[in-house]
Amino acid sequence: MTPFGLRVRGLRAARGITLKKMAGDLAISAAYLSALEHGHRGRPSWSLVEQINAYFNIIWDDAEELQRLASLSHPKVTVDTSGLSPVATEFANLLARQIRTLPEPRLREMLKFLKSQSAGP
Repeated sequence: MTPFGLRVRGLRAARGITLKKMAGDLAISAAYLSALEHGHRGRPSWSLVEQINAYFNIIWDDAEELQRLASLSHPKVTVDTSGLSPVATEFANLLARQIRTLPEPRLREMLKFLKSQSAGP
């Protein structure tokens, strides 16, 4: 499941909306919506995220957050380390190889660190 998929599923559950109903209301297939929620499809288009924001009447910061989650929800990531140090290349390759075996607490710790590095002053 992707961060975007988890959020959409949570919104549906909180409002008691089935996947089939939401998909029908958005004029997309239930299979596609399910695949988005479970991370079996690429990140959703900007227009679909906007449709979902409108569907759940999400505005302002919450709408931006859903857009941010969508941008971070591509299930097949490519990391280009060309021009970076050998350490960066080794790190990217080891992460790709071992991410499935890392325990959730370690992933959360690494994510927290990366977020702290990207946060502006």
